[in-house]
Amino acid sequence: MTDDFCTSLGDELRRAAAEVPEQTFIRMAAGEWTYRQFNDESDRLAAGLHAQGVRRGDNVSLLLPNCIELALLWFALAKLGAAAAPVNTSFRGAVLADAVNLVESRLAVVHAELLEPWQQIRGQLAGIAQVFVLGTGPVAGAVGAPYERLRSVAPGSETLPRPDVGFDERCLLLYTSGTTGRSKAAMIAHRFVLAQARGFIAGLELRPDDVLYCPYPMFHLDATVLTIAPALLLRGVAALGERFSVSRYWDEVRVLQATVFDFMGATITMLWKQAPSPGDRNHRARLGWGVPLPSFTPEFEARFGCRLVELYGSTEVGAAMFTPLHAPRRMGSCGTLAAGFTARLADAQGFEVPRGQVGELLIRPEQPALLTQGYYGMPEATLAAFKDLWFHTGDMMRQDEDGYMYFVGRSKDMVRRRGENISSAEVEMGIETHPEVLECAVYGVPSEFTEEEVMASVVLRPGATLTAAGLAAHCAAHMARFMVPRYLRFLPALPKTPTDKVEKFRLKDEGVVPGTWDREAAPGGSG
Repeated sequence: MTDDFCTSLGDELRRAAAEVPEQTFIRMAAGEWTYRQFNDESDRLAAGLHAQGVRRGDNVSLLLPNCIELALLWFALAKLGAAAAPVNTSFRGAVLADAVNLVESRLAVVHAELLEPWQQIRGQLAGIAQVFVLGTGPVAGAVGAPYERLRSVAPGSETLPRPDVGFDERCLLLYTSGTTGRSKAAMIAHRFVLAQARGFIAGLELRPDDVLYCPYPMFHLDATVLTIAPALLLRGVAALGERFSVSRYWDEVRVLQATVFDFMGATITMLWKQAPSPGDRNHRARLGWGVPLPSFTPEFEARFGCRLVELYGSTEVGAAMFTPLHAPRRMGSCGTLAAGFTARLADAQGFEVPRGQVGELLIRPEQPALLTQGYYGMPEATLAAFKDLWFHTGDMMRQDEDGYMYFVGRSKDMVRRRGENISSAEVEMGIETHPEVLECAVYGVPSEFTEEEVMASVVLRPGATLTAAGLAAHCAAHMARFMVPRYLRFLPALPKTPTDKVEKFRLKDEGVVPGTWDREAAPGGSG
């Protein structure tokens, strides 16, 4: 990793291409791209985008699945001083139109496979003047120009613009998940990407020979800031999957020769609950990182032969906490603050809570631009988040006497039941200890006693025979009585975003439907 400081992604890529031109930079199932190839192609695209009118400070919407073109466009735009706005590929209708209009894009690149939802909103797009289509399809030509046109300008000294891109200029607009409301576009600067990548390398003790694997979408922080950018600084390899698949996960890890992988949400539980295989340790992976660590972490590590590390991060703050690799493990902890951050836990009035008590995590950087610059086009949301010179994460945590943080849940993901504040995350962890449970979601539903009741939607493993009464008994044995769900509902699958976050608002909207098991209506049931 270079010790010299570059001010932009484009500068860092050009330096890497000069230092290790034939080293693989990006590896996907479709092929590999060296640093030289990736730099040259992003130069070509930068020239093409400039010829189409893209200028410094512009935003370009990208409705693309995981593909090399998405990564190339990100760097090409960064070289121009413009920003890539990769759109969640599951967005449809008014949500998709709102996301594109929000960032005021004049130009968009759309994959042919996603032209149908794009066509449905074309009349609602206020500023899009040009559309370029990657791939072919029945209506591709009618929607926009072929992507290849962006590659038609051979970059030369007179065609390749090289603006002096500033450290604090934005290069990415990453949409928040939108699981609880309207998606916001977090503004990510070059400084944020490079500083976060350096902190990530230091926190996980990554090496130049590491292959960083991410199976999640490139419209997510994990794939861009925490996979591609660290690989670039290490002069290592970023291995990108097309999408997460529990059945193909380890095969892809093996094929891509990954040494470091990430997980999120229930994915680690889903991997664990696959049937053991003689090939479970047949891979090069030495380290996995994500949140949260399950109770079966030691057994997972023994079975698959790799270390799991819990950390804390978000689109707005990046990776701000790590579990130290060489310190005694504290199960359930997100670790301690990464270098460059200050944090406090506060109550609803903003007063700091004592150690051991739950409060909202407030965080701020010790140097500029280690957090998002705010939400594009949403000054009110930015002011609300950056209140009293602290960024209010909305995450509820507690801190032990040694400074280790423990995630309790989202401030809006707490259930208030008969005077008790209940963490949905803690109830979910208790339910998922049952061997026949694959995954679950816990949330509050209206109660006849005011406040809320605890409800859980549960997905069972194939062939499971677990009943609602049996699961309720398991919960009673593994958690406080007031936390035991009153309502249990079995589903074939949970509604999720492409980054595998459960869309609880959909389940909450459905509420208690016919067929839902009610503990208080069951024989011997009571509150």
